[in-house]
Amino acid sequence: MRPSAALLPFSLMVMAIMTVPTLVLDEQGLPRYRHLRGELRELRDSNEELVREIATLKGEIDALRSDPAYVERIARDELGMVRAEEFVFQFPPR
Repeated sequence: MRPSAALLPFSLMVMAIMTVPTLVLDEQGLPRYRHLRGELRELRDSNEELVREIATLKGEIDALRSDPAYVERIARDELGMVRAEEFVFQFPPR
């Protein structure tokens, strides 16, 4: 083996040892990876929360379409509606 042929793998190894830490510790390297990993975690948590909220809203929609008791409760609680045969007593605030 010629001396110059043995020098090439050695020089490639030295260059790799010098450049890999620089690339990893560069602002586009490991710190950016950690930041993006944290951002991904936050987005996944937010996505899970939105999926739960969508499921809740779909349940409310189904109840509004098919459950008269639910519709009545919403009308009473949120709109203050009463039946014709009911009496409403209003008291002044203290």
